[in-house]
Amino acid sequence: MSTSPVGLLKRASGWAIAVSIILIFLGILAITLPLVAAIAITAIVGWLFIFGGITHIAAAFHARRAGAVVWELLIGVIYVVGGGYMIYHPLLGVATLTLFLASLFLAEGVFEIVAFFGIRGQTGAGWMLLDGLVTILLAGLIWLHWPSSSAWAIGTIVGISLLFSGVKWLMISLASRKVFGLADKAPQSKLGSAA
Repeated sequence: MSTSPVGLLKRASGWAIAVSIILIFLGILAITLPLVAAIAITAIVGWLFIFGGITHIAAAFHARRAGAVVWELLIGVIYVVGGGYMIYHPLLGVATLTLFLASLFLAEGVFEIVAFFGIRGQTGAGWMLLDGLVTILLAGLIWLHWPSSSAWAIGTIVGISLLFSGVKWLMISLASRKVFGLADKAPQSKLGSAA
């Protein structure tokens, strides 16, 4: 097992390739089973809310002012109740997250279009306008077909994101592995020519 910097980087790129393949697999799984993926994502978000709520409640006991104690307790309880709601009512949680996702897309699309008008004279600015319009269209489709869009929106969008992230990291890892391989062979070829 090589302990040279190039050898360590090649080993790290091997792990990166493995993680990339897992991301691609999870992306394909989420796209083919979007509702299952959405329920899993909702459960993860629910648990994150609960842990965040517990953190706020714990922080309340360290607050110095009465107003801060009340505020931290209130936020903590809201997080815990919201997280519990998502875990114990996963389909309602998915529907709620879907509405949140549509709102997020709408806001993103509006900001992209506003940003386009700030840079419209620059090369490639049209892509920002197109991205904004497509994002608003996607938000509209999710809103228009809600709550039935809950069955596909989150799982499909997360699946596509995982798939593209996996492919991106796989290509980067393979390219870096090739570079590390060339770097590893370079000193040996110089030694061979000197002998």
